[in-house]
Amino acid sequence: MIMKKFMTITFALLSLITIQAQNKQNNKNGQKEKLDAIYHNNALISLQDSTFVLEADRVIFKRGRSVYVNPTSNFISLNKNFGVVQTSFNIPASGPNGMGGVTVEGQISNIKITKDKKGTTYYSMNIMGAGISALVNITLYAGSNKASATISPNFNSNRITLEGNLIPYSQSNIIKGRSF
Repeated sequence: MIMKKFMTITFALLSLITIQAQNKQNNKNGQKEKLDAIYHNNALISLQDSTFVLEADRVIFKRGRSVYVNPTSNFISLNKNFGVVQTSFNIPASGPNGMGGVTVEGQISNIKITKDKKGTTYYSMNIMGAGISALVNITLYAGSNKASATISPNFNSNRITLEGNLIPYSQSNIIKGRSF
């Protein structure tokens, strides 16, 4: 009889602990979803205003090879009609931009924004400058500020893709190297 009461009380306590743990996890998930929605909304407004930075933490090359990179020095930025594309890898050589990579900038044209039924936003633009002439296609995934951008140069097939977070231009912490 005592053993049966002990088992019942133990089972009730374990059930209560499990329910509390599930509630905490649900609260964390709900908070994360709310935060992601805020980030997504800020990214969407930035795309529409043409004042954003895609801070890339991963670069994918033409044949699928990828490297993880520092978001402060690998980015695509757009401030109204002026854009910058910068890659910078952790290599011993300084590169043309002084940071181990390339920085190119130019004027933006032919901006197109579309959205599919699932909420994914597509942003397309041309960037033309002394060191770059390319089509840039950005995909902002639904429900977060995660984005990818494919840069397709007009004069060769050395396409690259940058993946990372799309944030408002005013909130970015990028470090721009020398451009050419």
